Amino acid sequence: MGKSKKAPVCKDESIGEYIEVVASSLPPDERIIELSEFLEAFGDSSRIKILLTLSKRELCTCDISAITGLSVSAVSHQLRILRDKKLVKYRREGRNVYYSLDDEHVAAILDTALEHIEEGSGRK
Repeated sequence: MGKSKKAPVCKDESIGEYIEVVASSLPPDERIIELSEFLEAFGDSSRIKILLTLSKRELCTCDISAITGLSVSAVSHQLRILRDKKLVKYRREGRNVYYSLDDEHVAAILDTALEHIEEGSGRK
């Protein structure tokens, strides 16, 4: 089915000139899908706990498990998802593998989200 443009249903005629401006400023659908898939990674409390843990320092799977209370298997599974979404990276040192946040953007996303939640905690 093709997309058909619908006429605006708003009674405010003055908004019409902004519709095209706003619509043209949106990223392409492919980029929106990528963004949606990226944000899905933040939709699991275990992954959030791992990301918050890694925001403090680089750690191995066993240490992440000890800190988060998740099994090593569960941590490994979640780390695989986080690696696929490019939220964490790893490095090998001998037989050990150490994980860290992929870059400062991930920490900024976590910090901003926490700040937003904490500001909203006073709302009724």
